[in-house]
Amino acid sequence: MKKATFEAIKTALTNFGYDNADVLAELDKEINKGAEAKAKNAEAYEAIHNLVVGALSDAPATCGEIFEAIEDELPEGMTKGKVQYALTHLWQDEIVVVGGKPNTYRRVV
Repeated sequence: MKKATFEAIKTALTNFGYDNADVLAELDKEINKGAEAKAKNAEAYEAIHNLVVGALSDAPATCGEIFEAIEDELPEGMTKGKVQYALTHLWQDEIVVVGGKPNTYRRVV
């Protein structure tokens, strides 16, 4: 089931005065599933923000070039794929994606 479904079920139950703590706790567990991992990922990306954005210039560079420039400074477990995710999905107000094969990235001017 989707998170929204579990939230709707919990809301309906509590609106009708249902108060079985075990069942409500189980619903909360499903509703919040993955929240810890999501917070951990957000923290990891925040930790590399300055490094990634600082590696950009006015001249477009590929993800591979950017990754190679900062690879030694990245925290353990931060892969090229994760850096590419950050370049394409995060900090869009600071990074310009120049479409092509491959895409290149530069700092917002």
